[in-house]
Amino acid sequence: MAKEVTVEEKLRALYDLQLIDSRIDKIRSIRGELPLEVEDLEDEIGGLETRVEKLNVDIDELDQEVKAKKNLIKDSEEKIKKYESQQKNVRNNREFDALSKEIEFQELEIQLAEKRIKEFKAKIDNKKEAIAGADEKLAERKSHLEFKKSELDSILKETQEEEDLLLKESTKQQKVIEERLLKAYTRLRNSARNGLAVVPVERGASGGSFFTIPPQRQLEIAARKKIITDEHSGRILVDPELAREEEEKMEKLFTSKK
Repeated sequence: MAKEVTVEEKLRALYDLQLIDSRIDKIRSIRGELPLEVEDLEDEIGGLETRVEKLNVDIDELDQEVKAKKNLIKDSEEKIKKYESQQKNVRNNREFDALSKEIEFQELEIQLAEKRIKEFKAKIDNKKEAIAGADEKLAERKSHLEFKKSELDSILKETQEEEDLLLKESTKQQKVIEERLLKAYTRLRNSARNGLAVVPVERGASGGSFFTIPPQRQLEIAARKKIITDEHSGRILVDPELAREEEEKMEKLFTSKK
């Protein structure tokens, strides 16, 4: 038969898990907002690069429009020359007037094309100005990203190996805790701002709390015969001596994993 796990062993396992997870929290807090800052900068740079790419495509399209209008002007000028040459050989006023109207139409086409070319060139200048601004911003953001990545890489180099080992230790520790208690622990940790689900009794109160625990309740906690929770926070309580023993044990583990 498998050996029955005592309440004290359950409390020790829970507190060990809390110490491991708190250590992981501490490592992650060292990084602070750096991973998010790096991600935000990468997203912003991606957005700026997409914008510059689109602006360049727009400029290429406008250049094609300018080229088309210049070709139209050239065609109209050739037509005007042809019509003026034909006017010299007309047989009557009606033919001369018809050619004059064609020349006038082509002159209007040239004027309209020149106007459109000016508009296109103004748009091109605006887009080039926007690209220059985006390029300047890109250079600044890339420099900032390089600095932040270097800072993050430095921290990761110092802490990633320890965190990976602690995560394995946390998973290992979870396997020795019964599912019901593990779910309660996870729920408490997720709801607590500081991630504390298991705390020792300190100066007659729940760790981190100002609410005094009645003496009789403290005796029950010290007896380690049942799982007792703080009536105010819902956290699982352990006696100071058990906490000290497990902290010393886990400190040796943490030191060995550095």
